[in-house]
Amino acid sequence: MTAFPVPTMPAPPVSVVGLGQLGGSLAAALAAAGRPVTGWDVDAAARDAAAARGVRIAQDLDGVVVLAVPLPAMTTALDGLTVTPDATITDLGSVKGPVLRALGERWGTRVVGGHPMCGTERSGHAAVDPALFTGARWAVCLEEDTELARWLRVAEVALAVGAEVVPVTAAEHDDAVAAISHVPHLLAAALAEAAADAGPLALGLAAGSFASGTRVIASDPAFVTAMVEANAGPTAAALARVLAHLDRPWPALVAGGHAVATRQTGRREVRVPLERAALLSVGRAGGAITRRLAAFVEGWMPEVV
Repeated sequence: MTAFPVPTMPAPPVSVVGLGQLGGSLAAALAAAGRPVTGWDVDAAARDAAAARGVRIAQDLDGVVVLAVPLPAMTTALDGLTVTPDATITDLGSVKGPVLRALGERWGTRVVGGHPMCGTERSGHAAVDPALFTGARWAVCLEEDTELARWLRVAEVALAVGAEVVPVTAAEHDDAVAAISHVPHLLAAALAEAAADAGPLALGLAAGSFASGTRVIASDPAFVTAMVEANAGPTAAALARVLAHLDRPWPALVAGGHAVATRQTGRREVRVPLERAALLSVGRAGGAITRRLAAFVEGWMPEVV
């Protein structure tokens, strides 16, 4: 395979639109690391909180522009703001296909989709945590028309705050997160309501397993609804797989789930060239990129112990 020639360039500044939990945490982490970072939010309190953490507050955006806003606001988040002509646009949305299609209509190949797999059921600037991304997986979309230099700029932002980058296509991302994020939100909602139906005694006895199973549905209902509806097709397919498993004999279901949850895997270190197929192979294997090294990247792939 021939790697794309990618010139070494200084790390560009980062501009974050939306300074709630994810965007505010990203801006704070970058500012703490000494990276030039500009932030903007329609909420004055969020702007003030970010400024107190060393973030420059302004409406002129350049470098890597990160949209950390709710899914319904993605296409309008940059209205009224000034974006430099060479800026790369990325996002932190939990669904990628619809977002990339919508943003691509305005920004073309300047768009590189992203999704850090972190966050909590809390929201807003009061939930900001500069360490939020440390050790997290951060999906960065690599489509057929993605400009590799722009992909690298987004990947390097993720690496700069301690995340591990997972190269993935938008379609692969949406199928995967339907199974491990979107369906769990629906199941948490169903579990909470079913327990409530069982009566006050059931809720009074609820402990760790119930709390773990329902934690995510404490998230803003508007956020959860927008997420699952934007990814309706993959989420319905993933939910159907869950229902099929629930129809199995309970001993087989329990044993199978236990085997998945307790399997032991190790990590095999890899170095791959800056080439689309090679990068995607890391993500598809369940691995991640941890470091940029000239014309290569380093990372790991899982292997059964």
